[in-house]
Amino acid sequence: MSHIPVLLDEILAAILPTSGETYIDGTFGAGGYSAAILQSASCKLIGLDRDPRVRPHAERLAAEFGEKFSFVRTEFSKLDQVTNNVPVDGVVLDIGVSSMQLDEDIRGFSFMRDGPLDMRMPSAGPSASDAVKYMSRNDLERIFKVYGEERRARRCADFIVRVREEKPIETTGALANILASALGQSGKRHPATRVFQALRIFINDELGELVRGLLAAERILKPGGRLVVVSFHSLEDRIVKSFLRRRSGEVKGGSRYLPPQAANENQPSFILQKRAGTGAGKDELGANPRARSARLRTGVRTNAKPWPQDDNLLANIPGLDVLEELIP
Repeated sequence: MSHIPVLLDEILAAILPTSGETYIDGTFGAGGYSAAILQSASCKLIGLDRDPRVRPHAERLAAEFGEKFSFVRTEFSKLDQVTNNVPVDGVVLDIGVSSMQLDEDIRGFSFMRDGPLDMRMPSAGPSASDAVKYMSRNDLERIFKVYGEERRARRCADFIVRVREEKPIETTGALANILASALGQSGKRHPATRVFQALRIFINDELGELVRGLLAAERILKPGGRLVVVSFHSLEDRIVKSFLRRRSGEVKGGSRYLPPQAANENQPSFILQKRAGTGAGKDELGANPRARSARLRTGVRTNAKPWPQDDNLLANIPGLDVLEELIP
């Protein structure tokens, strides 16, 4: 299945590609956003991605656009480091798993395709199979509840622990069947949906990566530079919304995800051109079902100093270091 960039027209309208400017596509993937930006103006673009399998797409763009395009294999949370702190004019982030990753059985992201229970975006480090094998019942429950917003997280964890005592859970199909037994089928949503989401977010530290990426964009954007973020589920969108509203001065207090603002200490570092997020239009929804849950939010950088960094996201939830310590 070919990758269809979501909200592409809206992305271009928000990033405003301009000749002579430099942009970062922090979640390069198949290169759809990068190619469209480079085709829109005589500009430069740096693509970032931690997934090693995107390299053929990067090589294709390098052949087409020459020195206007460059690629760095790294996490987008390090986007300010790839330019050696030289400011840029725009940052684009498309958060979450890509359709390209979901379509590969061997990656283990989808319960719709039986394959190894992996879910690692960088293809290194602990896998989802390691998580269900080694993590405690309580830690699994907390991960499912917070990252997956699964109301019956305890029951899911109970079933997993019960099965793993008899045999290892090593494939997406095996885990999906366990969750189907635990939760039953009600409505259109597969019973494994939320737990698979939770494991993927946990294994890849996606919410921590998002917070650090937003903070890095704040540091690297020029005054007038644009931050454009597309998210696909409520956890991501709440973080982006909270960040931009607080950084624009709309919200003074703290939140579940970000630290409270010190009174009168930080000046607004972003201006919101549109307070509400933007969703896909009717035509796009008909052509690309993946766009159904997409939400775009944009901020324009002011000349204020970046706020003090705090990347202690969800400190009460087990981090990947906990799993690494459990593996023999």
